[in-house]
Amino acid sequence: MKRILGMIVLAGALLATFATLQSSKPGWWERLWYPLSYQQIVRDHARNYDLDPALLAAVIYQESKFKADARSRSGAIGLMQLLPDTAKGIAIHTGGSQFRVEDLYDPEINVRYGAWYLRHLLDKYGDEQDALAAYNAGQDNVDRWRRAGEGIQFSETRAYVTRVEELKRIYRRAYGAELGT
Repeated sequence: MKRILGMIVLAGALLATFATLQSSKPGWWERLWYPLSYQQIVRDHARNYDLDPALLAAVIYQESKFKADARSRSGAIGLMQLLPDTAKGIAIHTGGSQFRVEDLYDPEINVRYGAWYLRHLLDKYGDEQDALAAYNAGQDNVDRWRRAGEGIQFSETRAYVTRVEELKRIYRRAYGAELGT
């Protein structure tokens, strides 16, 4: 009986600590689970490309969990998981004269290219959900869906868009001051 009572007291103390932390430092739980690396790079490129910094952070987290050396099975590289062919085209548009695939492992370059691309998609579609769908599934797929008057046809892409929007809210709540949102 003493053991059960002790466990109940311990659980109560933990809950009280959790409640105190949550009320005194909102977002601490999110900060624990959703880190924000490369804050200055995220802020700078969000500002340069007129993006919501929480959206940019959310895309980076979803794509790579802020791991600059991430590489997918499909060959996407870096923080924003850019395909080399896509990045080469972005480099041309942004004045990058001598693009090298290994540059995509550089957080500064990767986020600059990814932010430019996200801005391009937002401008093209005028809709955040379609822009995120295009980031995930490709512009050709989104163009086809829009022409047919259909919504997002890939369940993986629907889940991606929903998750990035959720992450954007989390990053805004947890890091609003640091991100300038």
